[in-house]
Amino acid sequence: MAELTLFLREYARTRQDVGAIAPSSPRLGRALTRYVIPSPGHSRAVLEVGSGTGAVTRHIADSLGQSDTLDLVEANPRFATLLRGTYGRDPRLRVLTGLVQEHELGLYDTIVCGLPFANFDARTTAEIFDRLLGSLRPGGTLSFFGYVGGATVRRTLASGPDREHTLAGQAVMRNILRRHTFRTEVVLGNLPPARVHHLAPVGTPAHAEAGGPCACRDASS
Repeated sequence: MAELTLFLREYARTRQDVGAIAPSSPRLGRALTRYVIPSPGHSRAVLEVGSGTGAVTRHIADSLGQSDTLDLVEANPRFATLLRGTYGRDPRLRVLTGLVQEHELGLYDTIVCGLPFANFDARTTAEIFDRLLGSLRPGGTLSFFGYVGGATVRRTLASGPDREHTLAGQAVMRNILRRHTFRTEVVLGNLPPARVHHLAPVGTPAHAEAGGPCACRDASS
């Protein structure tokens, strides 16, 4: 309850930065962490960007082996403090406060991202994806989500400079998805329903389960 209260308070205070209207549901958490796969005998490095109150972090932490590591990057200092209180005694986890662009990233097997890209300008979106995709080890995956129908609503409601901003950001997102997506899935059991995209660097083999079509038409939602 304390996490939900904090989330709602921060959403009301900094809506542009929080982006989501509710914490991620368990179903969305499972979809986002689909490729955080146990690998006996191999130390996995996982990164979560935009951890918020830790709704998805719990799914990742539960799958970690003793030699695995998890870096959490959270821009909101109140959320970061909550995460440190929850995971501060686990030596496998590290919480970094600030924008992902401000930190030196390592190399990761899996990246899970909860950033509100619909709120970002085209340049910021491109910069973040360049950094994240460039931080994946060979065979690594990047998973993130947007809300179903969100892109259409934003295009419909935006006008003037806001419309230009929205269209430019969505064009960048469509190009990223067209180049890197190997699987897309819809999660209806979330408020609101979400579309999860699984990406891999160009030229890098994606996970063996890849094979779902890219649903990119409304992908920048």
